[in-house]
Amino acid sequence: MNETLLDTPLQKPKWIRVKLPTGKNYRELRTLVDKYKLNTICQSGSCPNMGECWGEGTATFMILGNICTRSCGFCGVKTGKPLDVNWDEPEKVARSIKLMKIKHAVLTSVDRDDLKDMGSILWTETVNAVRRISPGTTMETLIPDFQGITKHIDRIIAVSPEVISHNMETVKRLTREVRIQAKYERSLEVLRYMKEAGQNRTKTGLMLGLGEEKSEVMQTIEDIRNANVDVITIGQYLQPTKKHLPVKRFVDLEEFEEYKLFAKELGFRHVESSPLVRSSYHAEKHIH
Repeated sequence: MNETLLDTPLQKPKWIRVKLPTGKNYRELRTLVDKYKLNTICQSGSCPNMGECWGEGTATFMILGNICTRSCGFCGVKTGKPLDVNWDEPEKVARSIKLMKIKHAVLTSVDRDDLKDMGSILWTETVNAVRRISPGTTMETLIPDFQGITKHIDRIIAVSPEVISHNMETVKRLTREVRIQAKYERSLEVLRYMKEAGQNRTKTGLMLGLGEEKSEVMQTIEDIRNANVDVITIGQYLQPTKKHLPVKRFVDLEEFEEYKLFAKELGFRHVESSPLVRSSYHAEKHIH
């Protein structure tokens, strides 16, 4: 076979195409974001659901800078030596949320393995700032694994966000390749621990199309449910740049539906499963 054909990227199927964001709420939020130079991962991550989420009053904010200490093969965030922690960030994020009139905020962060507390203290400061400045806003905290160290996880649980999430991202066999410094069992243990420690609502997300087998996806969904996780999101992996892991296949709609039905049968409270689903998709519904 011709070598150039082997290197040709897969063509996106029609169901992966994204509609341009529209609507009054979206336009108003976009104007505020541009005017005040607010930072949302919705924009920096080119999320396909930005228009829909902003229209519902939901947005995602990334804290602890924009340089990660890990180098996951799927992620578009820069890797390297992060800058010093900006202790004004919690206040800025909280004021952004109030200014944008966000009803439900998803907070996420880079991994900060360079810090003694791995960023957990700034995490709690941010949640507390949002509670103080925008008390009507509900929150989901999409946290790193904190290397499985429970005292850091306990800090997040103590400030009582409505949802705490931590993404598994992929199946066990592919974890080392996809999430280089992460461990499958450690992420499961983080999810299990949060529930055992009293967190009301826990959540995780998976990406498909990285070379996983259907049986592996089913096993991963089962492993996640056995960790007493309440909410699962399942979406299609899309390659951020040519330097990142390639898409091995585009999963069809019927297979996504199959995973959705399987997860619901296992007892998840909420299941989002379709190509354009991202971990914060319909996040405002996952608190109920």
